[in-house]
Amino acid sequence: MRRLVLSAALLALASAGCSKSEEKPVAPPLDGQLEPIPNPHQPGDFEPLPDPEAQGGSVGRQPRRLTVAQLDAAILNAVGRRWTGPGNDGIDARATSLGRADYALVASENTEPNLVFAKFLEDGARYTCLEQAKVEVTQTDPSLRTLSRTLPGTWGDLRKLTDAQVREFLVYNSTRFWGSPLSGDELTKWVGLFTQAATRVETLTANPKPRHQVLALVCIAMLTDPRFITY
Repeated sequence: MRRLVLSAALLALASAGCSKSEEKPVAPPLDGQLEPIPNPHQPGDFEPLPDPEAQGGSVGRQPRRLTVAQLDAAILNAVGRRWTGPGNDGIDARATSLGRADYALVASENTEPNLVFAKFLEDGARYTCLEQAKVEVTQTDPSLRTLSRTLPGTWGDLRKLTDAQVREFLVYNSTRFWGSPLSGDELTKWVGLFTQAATRVETLTANPKPRHQVLALVCIAMLTDPRFITY
């Protein structure tokens, strides 16, 4: 009996030795080699990005309209003056209609780009841009201007500006208003708008010519553009 037990033990040791000798040695990792990490994002574990075609080419969040406070600050920075009139008809008087909460009947600010907002914004743009343009026509120091800072110190007939000067003016203002410069075919279209306005002003019989209206036209168009009121 003891011989059988001893024989079984010897056989077990022998088989264990054989199995150890058959195991292949594991090579140590090379310097700078990272161990493979399994991908935690398996199909179906996350929501795919929305279709850009369904969101106007955007894959992020939908654009948001400026609040009344943001609009007030943006107009001041872009145009150089607040929307304060005429009379008592500025942004403060129109704040509720533009969407500001009164915390009596309305507890949250409305930031929908509705028709009421567009109508009042156009009125404010006309007043603010015209008033600023009138001041800049008489300002001979370009550094003190906002809309026409790239134009010469003194200027009259805007048709005499070179194409490069007109493009510089439009690129400068589009960057101020939208944070991105006009370029390509769109810039060419804006050059055409500027040229038509400058030509139209010179056909008027008024003396002096209301050349400030050319600056105001560009200002109004950029201020009422969706790129100005959304972010």
